[in-house]
Amino acid sequence: MTISHLTATEATMRFASGELSPVELLTETLKRVERTEPVINAVTEELRESAFAAARESERRFAEGTARPLEGIPLMLKDEQPIQGRLHQDGSLLLEGEIAEVTHPIVDRILAAGAVVHARTTTPEFCCAPVTHTQLWGVTRNPFNTDFTPGGSSGGSGAALAAGSTMLATGSDIGGSIRIPASFCGVIGFKPPFGRVPGLAPYNSDTYCADGPMGRSVADVARLQNVISGPWAQDQASLRETITLSGAPTPLAGVRIALSPTLGAYSPDPAVVANTLAMGDALRAAGATVDEVELPWSLDELLELAWAHFGAIMGSSIEDHVRGDPAREALLMPYTRGFIGRSASSIDYAEGLEGEARFYRPLGDLLERYDALICPSVANTGFAADDACADPDAAFTNLMTLPFNVVGRVPVLSVPSGRAPNGVPTGVQIVGKTYDDRSVFSIGAAIEAELELWTGADWWPAL
Repeated sequence: MTISHLTATEATMRFASGELSPVELLTETLKRVERTEPVINAVTEELRESAFAAARESERRFAEGTARPLEGIPLMLKDEQPIQGRLHQDGSLLLEGEIAEVTHPIVDRILAAGAVVHARTTTPEFCCAPVTHTQLWGVTRNPFNTDFTPGGSSGGSGAALAAGSTMLATGSDIGGSIRIPASFCGVIGFKPPFGRVPGLAPYNSDTYCADGPMGRSVADVARLQNVISGPWAQDQASLRETITLSGAPTPLAGVRIALSPTLGAYSPDPAVVANTLAMGDALRAAGATVDEVELPWSLDELLELAWAHFGAIMGSSIEDHVRGDPAREALLMPYTRGFIGRSASSIDYAEGLEGEARFYRPLGDLLERYDALICPSVANTGFAADDACADPDAAFTNLMTLPFNVVGRVPVLSVPSGRAPNGVPTGVQIVGKTYDDRSVFSIGAAIEAELELWTGADWWPAL
């Protein structure tokens, strides 16, 4: 495998043996960024000077035997996660030139763990779309097929990982924003359960929302998740309990898995269904019992609940930037106007909370009988790179991620399941019992070992 598509785990082994140095790896990574960026446009800002300083520090630490958990690993941060003193524009002309006053806690943890942060990645405006294009940064494209989007809102992170422009990346997820680009870009993404990873107000208290890790192997994603999770004094919602995850495959004998191609509410593309069923076969080969099931969910119910929530929190937050000014509203992307225009429901926020409890009940009952649920991440095989996505309901009919934001306390790992005929990857979600993060990583690692689908050089796009 070329150096551009090494996993972080492999890179660390090469650092330890002296076969590769962090400065050499960063140098090659930046060359890759120069080559891929004209094609995919995934980077908002490069941080070369500080990255080389970090890489030199990592070389010293490896020589002294004091390496930290992410020592020397190139990593890109989702632009949404602020860094004090640097631009914080949320992809919007309304915030052009804004400077962050605080640093996101996971950024501090990543830097303290020795990662070499060398760039920040694109998002849609205010992270409110499943595509990644803005007037501020332009169109971000999928490395597997540049006519298509890498997804959103962590689209730049997914595209950069697939292109080999970094080894690890961060994302955030309020309706699928980690899992959608993980699926379309053929990488791994984890939506932690609510409270596992600390955040900033107001979204640290939003049960739909989570910051999380993305990478090219299950072990890499587990490694980054171990760094960013855990309590933070400034986030009362952050969980006191810490969990150490592993990406090592374990036997699945005795593990019971439910598989649902439709969740009872969606109509996935035949290629998505076929690739999802192949995941079931891989799990059976790894020793698990896999039963096909359905859930009594409907899209109408799901959207009613989601918009009661979005209207009260995310839609309201975006509208605050508009300030009721038509001239400011005219600067918004079509998908942003569509989102805030749709941020209403026939039920109020309190009724939505009651509805979320009802919505969870059949999944909770199912997960009393099974250790995890497998289903597609996205029902379709891609959106055009510049798709306006002005009708959010139409987009949500394809996003099989949303139910597990409505049910925000379940851990969800998205892993590749294959490719569609257009070359765009497809993915499946591994949904665990509430706060049972270890099981989804164990199952994901078993799929990775059994299929070897994304572990070879022939998986990655040629750029």
